[in-house]
Amino acid sequence: MPRCFWCNDDPLYIAYHDDEWGVPLRDPQRLFELLLLEGFQAGLSWITVLKKRERYRQVLFGFDAQRLAVLSDDEIEALMQDPGIIRNRLKLKAARQNAQAWLRLDDPVGLLWSFVGGAAKINHFAGRSDVPAITAEAESMSKALKKAGFTFVGPTICYAYMQAAGMVMDHTTDCDRYRLLANPR
Repeated sequence: MPRCFWCNDDPLYIAYHDDEWGVPLRDPQRLFELLLLEGFQAGLSWITVLKKRERYRQVLFGFDAQRLAVLSDDEIEALMQDPGIIRNRLKLKAARQNAQAWLRLDDPVGLLWSFVGGAAKINHFAGRSDVPAITAEAESMSKALKKAGFTFVGPTICYAYMQAAGMVMDHTTDCDRYRLLANPR
């Protein structure tokens, strides 16, 4: 099955590409989890985070924003000893800060989807060179999230988030998932 240029032959990556990436996501819990994971990914490859996702779910209370918002400095220090996650103090503190910011939002799902007008934007990119790293929508999302108190939400992270959450459908035209998602029956 033809897949997007970024998907390698790792079974975990293939399953992520085929079943999750680019599928419109509106569940607040999953959107929050994905936002934090995209922040953990900053400067690394997505497969690195994907391989650690289950451990993150275990040690970050299933990405429960209420619990993460009160994560203590001692708990962050304990997490810094866990080899199953990306041990970056700034990113762990950002998870706490982002949980606090998330909880202050009246309608996080509505806010996030507002940057694409509430409906998935289907792009028709032929290949790697056509897919942008940043868009005006991602820049707007980044500014709004930073204003709301989030961190690790630069425009590149926001665009990757929009792609992963299906706010934009960026499977390339040579990918079988493009045919399915661009032409739903």
